[in-house]
Amino acid sequence: MINLQPVKARHGTQITHIPFMKDVMGIVALPGKVGRDNLSSSLQLCSRNFSSCSLCPNQDDKMWLREGNRDTMQSGSGSVEAVIRHSKKLENEMKEIGLKIKHHEDNFGFLKVEMNKLDGSISDIQVELGQYLSESGTGSENKESSNGQNEEETTQQILKCDKSAAGIYCQLKPQIARLPSLKNVMGIVALLGKVDDDNLSRILSNYLGRETMLAVVCKTHDGLEALEKYDKDGFIDKSSGLHGLGASMGRPLNDRFVVICVQNLSPYAGEFIADDPEKKLSIKKPRYLNDEVPSGFIGFAVNMINIDSANLYCVTSTGHGLRETLFYKLFSRLQVYKTRADMLQALPVVTDGAVSLDGGIIKRYGVSFLGERDVEIKFPKSSGRSNLPENYFSTERQMKELKWKRERFFEDLQREQGLLDHAKLNFETKKREFIKFLEDSSSYVSALISVLILFTTWAMIRRGCGED
Repeated sequence: MINLQPVKARHGTQITHIPFMKDVMGIVALPGKVGRDNLSSSLQLCSRNFSSCSLCPNQDDKMWLREGNRDTMQSGSGSVEAVIRHSKKLENEMKEIGLKIKHHEDNFGFLKVEMNKLDGSISDIQVELGQYLSESGTGSENKESSNGQNEEETTQQILKCDKSAAGIYCQLKPQIARLPSLKNVMGIVALLGKVDDDNLSRILSNYLGRETMLAVVCKTHDGLEALEKYDKDGFIDKSSGLHGLGASMGRPLNDRFVVICVQNLSPYAGEFIADDPEKKLSIKKPRYLNDEVPSGFIGFAVNMINIDSANLYCVTSTGHGLRETLFYKLFSRLQVYKTRADMLQALPVVTDGAVSLDGGIIKRYGVSFLGERDVEIKFPKSSGRSNLPENYFSTERQMKELKWKRERFFEDLQREQGLLDHAKLNFETKKREFIKFLEDSSSYVSALISVLILFTTWAMIRRGCGED
């Protein structure tokens, strides 16, 4: 039996002022879904005294029934349709979110499978590279001597720069894996490149200057932000980042230092020398109007830097290496000549500066450096890898590219996971909204149906009593 209290509460004085309803206790309706097709199914009117003549409408009741039945039926039908429409709207929204969840789940599964394939390929290539090193006799011992004392000397010179960012980094380098603030750091400019000639090392290092040679190189801007934190007033937080690490080891960082973010550098936009394992830039040689190359021209500084194979390819998220980003930014199209006289003679075709092996330095815009300077921080000297087979480098490059591709897949995987989690959260939120709507609307719909059934029933009673 449906209680009429909700009906009375909703219609207030309308029901209490209807004389023939004083004996009505409620309406009994068959259970089932609320819909337009079963609003008048199997009814029974329960009364204290059904034979009481108070059930028969009087003249006033007739007038009220005629007007009220028409208005209530119209508004009631519209209200039920509104409930059904909103319910359908919520269902459609949940279906749409469900399709998004399925889409992100499919993407996530695809990326996971591709990453597993890449892991297998990388593992196979690592074994292949190990065989190359074993066959050529280039193992860890040879590598240590190939890096040589020269690189160790450069590191020691950097460590002597007490209270410098580069010195702190070099001291902490063995512990980088455990230091989140340094994980994004690639190294120091002076240690990211090598040259074949000690004299060339001295002149290029002199050209860049001590501050640039000691610059800290990060992959992304996140690495820069991790190196130095600030308090709410904008002052440096000496207890965090590189400042905090330096202070903890008795090397407080008091001087300014240069940080270069590779990801933010505009890369070289031209071509590369074909089939060059060093990935050298294909830059046109300087020429006079008669098409002659200046006497004593050796090459471009950016191509004279030897870069570790791990940094030649796919350092950035766009696939660029250090030559076309970091070292192109530092040297651009800096020309290298044998002598100062050759360099000065070539001034008409010098665009981005020039240096000579005997110490001449011309900065761009005609600014020259004279005199002598003792260079302490220099690029290490390269040691050749001539005993390695030619296809070793192509295989190493292939592994680097696969690792870079895996990193991109991993980034996509993390993004899809975030989108999937967000879609699932939206679905749960919409589901709760739908359930709450059903709970809130059920009592309202029940009361509304009771009133509609009541008017329909009285119309039937009226016809049964022979009333017009």
